[in-house]
Amino acid sequence: MDSNNSSTTNRQNMNMQNSANMDRDERILSLVSGGLLTFVGARRGKLLGTVMALIGGGLVTRGLTGRSDIYTMLGIDRNPESLSKQMSVPHERGVKIVKSITINRSPEELYQFWRNFENLGRFMSNVESVRVLSDRRSHWVVKAPLGKTVEWDAKIINEIENQLIGWRSLEDSDVDNAGSVEFERAPDGRGTQVTVTLKYSPLADKLGIAIAKLLGENPERQIEEDLNRLKQLMETGETATTQGQPTFIPESDFPTSQTDNG
Repeated sequence: MDSNNSSTTNRQNMNMQNSANMDRDERILSLVSGGLLTFVGARRGKLLGTVMALIGGGLVTRGLTGRSDIYTMLGIDRNPESLSKQMSVPHERGVKIVKSITINRSPEELYQFWRNFENLGRFMSNVESVRVLSDRRSHWVVKAPLGKTVEWDAKIINEIENQLIGWRSLEDSDVDNAGSVEFERAPDGRGTQVTVTLKYSPLADKLGIAIAKLLGENPERQIEEDLNRLKQLMETGETATTQGQPTFIPESDFPTSQTDNG
């Protein structure tokens, strides 16, 4: 058994070392700068030209593979595609939901608001609270049937500032779930397209019913409603609660600048 576990761990480490960990812009920059250095170095010749060509070749390889050895050593992963490989819900199981909405705020403002996970309960109707434990970990309390609550810890597994936040529940959580939120400037320059991807296991043992409560009878509709509340909250500073009464963002928390509509 120990031999099998060791073999599995080694394969996982090899996959991590060989997988892409750079985002698209970094790869393009590496290709362009590497190609230029290689061309100039070849034209120059001699020792300096050879060194430039070697560095350029390394940058080209880095761009083609999408893998930075320095990132690997530091444990940094800026490749958005890595999220699906790190989910706590097995690939063959679970339900995946993707929903988007355009909000008249900048990506920076929306990212900063979401990144403070304690804000999530303001628009997610069944989230009672999210408590930040550290820069990358948080503790969730979610409403469950019969007036009960369920709790789990989650951690950020992928993050690109002002663009992407990816998370997953930790091992032995009552509710296995993982997801991401992306912030992309709208094509017409008016606001930001917010895309939420959520994957969860509806058969999480005795608490499978809790995730159903979290997402409602129609999970896609529940996420749409939550995103609509986020839009209202960010654009107007308030949103209606489930009891129909408005809840407000304190003036100190509300972003001071809106996206240019021109």
